[in-house]
Amino acid sequence: MFGAQVAVMELVILTLTAFFAAVLTFFSGFGLGTLLTPVFMVYFPPEQAIALTGVVHFCNNLFKILLVGKHADTRVLMRFGIPAVIAAVAGSWLLLNLPNQQPLVRYELFGHWREVMPVKLLISVLLLVFALMDLIPYFGQLRFGPEKLPLGGLLSGFFGGLSGNQGALRSAFLVRAGLTKEAFIGTAVVVSTFVDLTRLGMYAGGQAFETIGNQLPLVTSAVGAAVAGALMGNRLLRKITMQWIQALVAILLILLSLALGSGMI
Repeated sequence: MFGAQVAVMELVILTLTAFFAAVLTFFSGFGLGTLLTPVFMVYFPPEQAIALTGVVHFCNNLFKILLVGKHADTRVLMRFGIPAVIAAVAGSWLLLNLPNQQPLVRYELFGHWREVMPVKLLISVLLLVFALMDLIPYFGQLRFGPEKLPLGGLLSGFFGGLSGNQGALRSAFLVRAGLTKEAFIGTAVVVSTFVDLTRLGMYAGGQAFETIGNQLPLVTSAVGAAVAGALMGNRLLRKITMQWIQALVAILLILLSLALGSGMI
């Protein structure tokens, strides 16, 4: 761990990570927190890393709303977003009131102990199922109708509040909701912002968030890099197709599923 301020090299590493993760997240609808949190954890205790990542994630979402929020599908926002926010409250409350969970498996890898937690293993299985649905041709033409959107909102919001892993499940449903690429990205951003507000309001605070005030240069740099990444993603949006986004989401779902299920993150 470092002192009051991280060194220049660490600042550069964290800033570059925020930029490239933001570019990737712009299209997939998830990944910024997943990629940024472990890097922050190299230099800060877990609770401080989560607090710092949360600020970068939330500021990045606010900026993306300015870029693409107008494309959000109102029908999907109502059917998916409202259940997601309600479920995020339930998931956050459960996180605060659950006794400490015991890992299912604990093992050492590259000098670090890894733990497979029950909630993350469950999310891992769900993500793998959705990823395979995107990759198996039989499921290629399937779409989640309006009646399935509330279920998707409940699942993504609940697990977002419980573990912070809401983006992947959200994208798994929205990518199959028959949206255009612009509507998919805009809707995901708006839902993500409201769920972030909900869960941070439920369990954010305390000493961990004092770190934000002590690390303003780092926070400012990371937020600026994430904004630049979002701008880059917006410029590239015209050059990609919805099929490309679906393939990207499927690949990232598999990678995230394996990382969660193995205790790597």
